[in-house]
Amino acid sequence: MMEKKIKAKKEFGQNFLVDDNVLHRIVSCVAPASDDCILEVGPGRGALSRLLVASGARFVAVEWDRELIPFLHAEFAGNDRVEIGHGDILRVDLPQILSTRAPGRKWKVAANLPYNISSQVLFKFMEHCDLFESLVLMLQKEVGDRLTAPPACKDYGALTVLLRLHFDIRREFIVKPGSFRPVPKVDSAVLTFTPLAAPRVEVGDEELFRRVVKGAFIQRRKTLLNSLRSAGFDDGDGSLSAALSRCGIDGLRRGETLSLEEFAALSRDLCSGKSLA
Repeated sequence: MMEKKIKAKKEFGQNFLVDDNVLHRIVSCVAPASDDCILEVGPGRGALSRLLVASGARFVAVEWDRELIPFLHAEFAGNDRVEIGHGDILRVDLPQILSTRAPGRKWKVAANLPYNISSQVLFKFMEHCDLFESLVLMLQKEVGDRLTAPPACKDYGALTVLLRLHFDIRREFIVKPGSFRPVPKVDSAVLTFTPLAAPRVEVGDEELFRRVVKGAFIQRRKTLLNSLRSAGFDDGDGSLSAALSRCGIDGLRRGETLSLEEFAALSRDLCSGKSLA
């Protein structure tokens, strides 16, 4: 069948999940119901899709590999609750795709994300987190470790802080390389992302908050003050140092030691315009 005819393509970062036990565990995390709306990103050969569609849910899949589209169409022919589309998830208009198909509804997401674009896809989901009820995503274990890391450890970084502002993130389980074909060189992790009704803390201007967070991690070995200077925050008049002081943050600390709440406090202070680049 289709499974034997289609081979994984390196240019798409494809590693097809073939372990039935893992597939069923992912479905348990998604918990599909007949009245759900589900988006799958990168359905591949449809192994997970078949289990999700069996729930009777409204199902939309976005697949970038054009060669897979006719096979997926044939697989789900005659099911008017299933729609298979060709596109790059980084470029598709998610609000247009989802809101027009189910106005006012929140969507569940299931995806085995290619390692090479996982961070970019996560940021896109974050931009549109109001569209989603939950997201069950398989990522490289290293990325999963970063997303669930506490401050002051090597895995904690900008991705951790920025995603935590908008999601509760829980690691569900680890997936070993032998569950895929071809076999990758690293472990994977399945995580559940639950969007928050509002940002976890008030940050002032979110674009500025992102600049602060990313700037703090540009050069992890530098002090926070020097990292933010390198990121373009002007301290020629001592205003950045003053902002740090007002927030009770020692500028000699490293960015990786700051909590989400401390980054938010600094962003709110800088948002006043006193210390902007």
